[in-house]
Amino acid sequence: QVQLVESGGGLVQPGGSLRLSCAASGSGLLINAMRWYRQAPGKERELVATITRDSTTNYADSAKGRFAVSRDNVRNTVYLQMNSLKPEDTAVYYCNADILRGFGYDNYWGQGTQVTVSS
Repeated sequence: QVQLVESGGGLVQPGGSLRLSCAASGSGLLINAMRWYRQAPGKERELVATITRDSTTNYADSAKGRFAVSRDNVRNTVYLQMNSLKPEDTAVYYCNADILRGFGYDNYWGQGTQVTVSS
């Protein structure tokens, strides 16, 4: 059974940094795109960053210049380095990935990790 497990969330002051990690468990996985989403209280879930298998990246406007997504295909792990954090970055951050299962790709979600930016 495939699982995505996030870690690295927490409480940080404005201007601070956090690094989120998301590891996919399971053997012999072939993972295509990996993504980070976030959902703040009372708001819809939004896409923050995407990274393809060959490490092409794309960011939401709110993340450009402050966040960096990367991946380790050997460890089946995706990272989100978040710098210059603002209170409006407060949200639950979710990992998402397209993983080859049989003859097609299934989409998987992690359980989420809370990020709180506050003084």
